[in-house]
Amino acid sequence: MQTPESKFLKVKCKKCKNEQIIFNKAATLVKCLVCSAVMAEPRGGKAEIKTSIVEVLD
Repeated sequence: MQTPESKFLKVKCKKCKNEQIIFNKAATLVKCLVCSAVMAEPRGGKAEIKTSIVEVLD
């Protein structure tokens, strides 16, 4: 049985310290829901995470 390589990540915004859950293979720009800071940028596969990862969710 195959296991997925993609994961959800709980990240913390560097500006406002808001925590939110994002997808590690995001296809669009991910912004903070509070201050609109960029949290992740798409890179054709795994997204480039621009903030700190608090937890990896399975």
